[in-house]
Amino acid sequence: MSTSLPSIVFAHGLWADGSCYAKVIPLLRADGYEVLSAQNSLDSLEGDVAAVRRALGRVTSPAVLVGHSYGGTVITAAGADDRVAGLVYLAALAPDADETSQSLQDRFPTTDVFAHIEVAEGRIWLRASGIDCFAGDLPAEEQQVVWATQGVPDAGVFDQQVAGTAWRTKPSWYVVARDDRTVNPELQRFCAQRMGATTHELASSHVPMLSHPEEVADVIRAAAAAVGSSAAGVAAGG
Repeated sequence: MSTSLPSIVFAHGLWADGSCYAKVIPLLRADGYEVLSAQNSLDSLEGDVAAVRRALGRVTSPAVLVGHSYGGTVITAAGADDRVAGLVYLAALAPDADETSQSLQDRFPTTDVFAHIEVAEGRIWLRASGIDCFAGDLPAEEQQVVWATQGVPDAGVFDQQVAGTAWRTKPSWYVVARDDRTVNPELQRFCAQRMGATTHELASSHVPMLSHPEEVADVIRAAAAAVGSSAAGVAAGG
């Protein structure tokens, strides 16, 4: 892969794994980007941030971090790493230093998806009845694959904190999912405005990388182009 381009490192959210970016990754690879999607355990925020930092150690150029949903909390902390040149948030949480994922959600609550969850053995499961709230603009068969392959988070992960608020110092982009029934679109707009992000809105459910992969790839390309010169300087030791 060309070192003149930044690398792209993905972080997924709840009820997902790294393959949730499977439609976007080939588009970026075709452009010559080095791409890696971290596999977060969803056991703890600290562990998920560490997983993204490990992924940063496996790519060869300074990276644009991309986080979806709770993955936005992950990249907010992991993005403080010097190997990160920019941040892209997809329908994502972006807590400040004194906030958690949960306290941020509480400011702009949504009841839709949370009426369809079940806590069992300390993990939060999405019931089959909730997939329409999560991925309602995907074809029915694709929705069922998303549900069947869900990553199941620890029940306490939303109340945890890890130091680092990368959006305060790194350039940021934000994709707002206007039809989201999992993370309130008003919360998304609040986060985007607070961080001063370059913002794009899509008529999307909570999973724009699956329902609008080309548009999401375009935002990531724009972010990579914007940080490319600074990323190349870091890679060269400048």
